[in-house]
Amino acid sequence: MLEGKRILLTGGAGFIGTTVAGLLADANEVVLYDNLHNDALSQTTLRDHPNVSFVQGDILDLESLTAAAEGATHVVHMAAIAGVATVLKSPVRTMRVNLLGTANVAEVAHGLGDRLERMIDFSTSEVFGRHAYKVEETHETSGGQVGEARWSYAVSKLAGEYFLHAYFEEHGLPVAVVRPFNIYGPNQIGVGAIHHFVRHAIKGEEITVHNDGAQIRAWCYMDDIAAAVLEILENPAAVGQSFNIGNPRSVCTTYDLALRIKRLAGSDSPIVFKPLEYSDVEIRIPDITRAREVLGWEPQVDLDEGLERTIAWYRAQGS
Repeated sequence: MLEGKRILLTGGAGFIGTTVAGLLADANEVVLYDNLHNDALSQTTLRDHPNVSFVQGDILDLESLTAAAEGATHVVHMAAIAGVATVLKSPVRTMRVNLLGTANVAEVAHGLGDRLERMIDFSTSEVFGRHAYKVEETHETSGGQVGEARWSYAVSKLAGEYFLHAYFEEHGLPVAVVRPFNIYGPNQIGVGAIHHFVRHAIKGEEITVHNDGAQIRAWCYMDDIAAAVLEILENPAAVGQSFNIGNPRSVCTTYDLALRIKRLAGSDSPIVFKPLEYSDVEIRIPDITRAREVLGWEPQVDLDEGLERTIAWYRAQGS
């Protein structure tokens, strides 16, 4: 575990950021940089932690970002526009934030010089396109049809990967890339099938499944991706690499996911099927061999256990 470091988390007030910050804060200085568009921070006690500081800012604001990064030894870049509904509504903003914002973070990280020990960039499993079955990091990526706003997010994140790998090759930036596969767990806000299903199941409300519910996903519990992030922050073998982080054991269709959540929550919520107005990913399952071999990382929380923990958290919040 890192000790005595100064760690900047862009998007640090989000779902993943607050979880990672909670694991690092006792032994390090942690700076959370976020515009609070998705505020999971308010659901935690991190603001009261003596080692945590919060800076409200935007990654498009280079001056503010540079000031927040002063003295940082590690940078974890999670700030982005995400969520299909948001992307469809604002494809231009998605491209600007995810492309230009990542360029700003890369420039700020590079400016830290030899002080910077590690940077992690959060990309997405969406870079593999609509059909991603046991995909490896070296498999071809796919951006979907040009002009289809649905893919603006994936294309912008993939471009960010190329940009940061260029910094690694040309400037020696100690960067590693994470491609998360369907992360879920306590404190998730705003988007995500599990977030939607659990909240509605607890209240006995209608659960909406899109199309026929046959879409296949591998679901990864938050604690597992947080453990991978901590390992990447320390492991020198991670530099210059991309890692699929997901749980290939926790695979089910969207319909089965809804049924599982109903069962585990003891819910009688009706499941209704509604058409999806944009193209969807049909299958998304990672190959995690590289993470196993390089990081010694293995997901520990299987789907039912993770769902039980998540349901319990939402119940405790009165959701």
